[in-house]
Amino acid sequence: MYSKPPISIDDQITLLKGRGLSIPNEEYAHTILEHISYYRFASYLRPMETDKSTHKLYPDATFDKVLSLYHFDASLRLLVFNAIQEIEISLRSRMIQEFSMKYGAFWFFDESHFVDKHRFVESINVLDKELLRSKDEFIKEHIAKYGKLEFPPSWKTLELTSFGTLSKLFANFSDNKLKKEIARSYGIPQHEIFESWTASIVPLRNCCAHHGRLWNKKFPITPLLPSRMRSAWISDVSIPNNKLYAILCCVMYLLNAIDANNSFAKDVTNLITTNPYINISAMGFPSKWRNETLWHS
Repeated sequence: MYSKPPISIDDQITLLKGRGLSIPNEEYAHTILEHISYYRFASYLRPMETDKSTHKLYPDATFDKVLSLYHFDASLRLLVFNAIQEIEISLRSRMIQEFSMKYGAFWFFDESHFVDKHRFVESINVLDKELLRSKDEFIKEHIAKYGKLEFPPSWKTLELTSFGTLSKLFANFSDNKLKKEIARSYGIPQHEIFESWTASIVPLRNCCAHHGRLWNKKFPITPLLPSRMRSAWISDVSIPNNKLYAILCCVMYLLNAIDANNSFAKDVTNLITTNPYINISAMGFPSKWRNETLWHS
């Protein structure tokens, strides 16, 4: 049974100082910890620990360094979330248009169009819950006119779906030829590569949405990293594909296909160069990442 009691903010500060964190201004630290929980703040201390069991810190560990890392991570999270939003909206649009034109307005509700029937049922259940929860006017208008017995057409229903559900619907769809056409519209040669990219972006997107830590995080789903692509790509594909950099490369590539004038590369580069104290290798960035054509802003 968990037995640790909650402690006051003053005691949190005492605990941090006891572990070796330099806190010159305790009043300021108290104010920060009122608005950033101790547990969230402490997660940025882990790289500064000399001993993982006692949580003792390196002599140069300071409160301001931890706070700077926290703010860097928050800024990065906003950049990444906005980029993923563009990809999510684009994928939703492409699926609605291409799948509906070939298979009709209710393709997502037809089991015969999907490979795994169990995953199909799971997706339908998720869509049904989203529909019941929805307060959107266009859904209310549809129900008032047509009733609740059937799903609205894909161009209405899929507007309610999460990126995760979109990704699963795409991966489970049986028409590989049509999926390949969509993948190639983003400059990706095979739908399997595209599916691995969207699947890996989903937990990144969820991490951003729930204000999780991106810096030094290892992600549970990894993207395929082809050695060659049709458009500007990375030459070094031996990078760890479970860290942020690998997935950011996929995000950057997709954004370039959607909007060639996007500022994502420039924004990420500026954030990193204005925070030179950040250990970007913890995010999987190789030493010569700025030499990659993909990241030329």
